[in-house]
Amino acid sequence: MQTISVSTKGRFDFVEITHQIREVVRESGVKNGICVVYAPHTTAGITINEGADFSVRKDILKELDKIIPLDDNYSHLEGNSAAHIKSSIIGCSEQLIIENGDLVLGTWQSLYFCEFDGPRNRKVYVKIIEE
Repeated sequence: MQTISVSTKGRFDFVEITHQIREVVRESGVKNGICVVYAPHTTAGITINEGADFSVRKDILKELDKIIPLDDNYSHLEGNSAAHIKSSIIGCSEQLIIENGDLVLGTWQSLYFCEFDGPRNRKVYVKIIEE
C-alpha cells in the first residue's frame, strides 16, 4: 500500500489526483489488476468525473450545497455535519482497472480527492491488486 498526501486549499475543494495515482501504478510494475484509492476521512471523498472543464467541479459542489446546506440545524456539535453527509454521498473510495500498466479511464475522466471540511492536509491510500 502507498500513501499520497493531499493539501486542500479551502473549505470545499476538488483536488485532481490522477497523475499521482498513475505514478503509484507505474512504480508498482503491475501490468493488469485493480487499483483501490481510499480516503480515510469522514469529511472527504474520492470520485471520478470530468477532468477537462473545471466548471464541472464547481457545479458539483454547488449542487451538493443545495441539497446539503452548510447550516441546517444539525445535531452534531462540531459544526461539520454537512461535510459528513457529503462524504457519505460521494463515497470514500474508487476502484479502477489497471490494463497494460496504466489506469483505464475514459477520455475525459479524472480522479479527485473531494474536500468538504478544509483546508486540511489529508492522506489517500492506494492499494494495487495484481491480476
